Amino acid sequence: MFGRKSTVRDLTPVEVAKGIEQGRYLLVDVREPNEVAAEAYPDAVVLPLSRFDPADIPDLQGRELVFACRSGNRSAKISQAVQEAGLPHDKHLAGGMIAWKAAGLPVRKGG
Repeated sequence: MFGRKSTVRDLTPVEVAKGIEQGRYLLVDVREPNEVAAEAYPDAVVLPLSRFDPADIPDLQGRELVFACRSGNRSAKISQAVQEAGLPHDKHLAGGMIAWKAAGLPVRKGG
């Protein structure tokens, strides 16, 4: 967008879960409502990619933002996009919901 170099930091599901538990991370799920309705990350804020607006990012209250999706593709892309727009959010959950479940972490059913 503005020619800024962006990097995306991959975090493992265990790193993200631990960071959420310790109050260091705010997880932002960029999946669409129908995906979240089937299964959701506990304690995540949902901001669907199809209508994503950086202004909708809630107050981080000293936490770092971590993007998440189903496989890690959309979360990496949105991390790059917000960095190119001048925001510092460079973290995402590598492997997304697929990796989260494979790690045996809790999933909230029914959104």
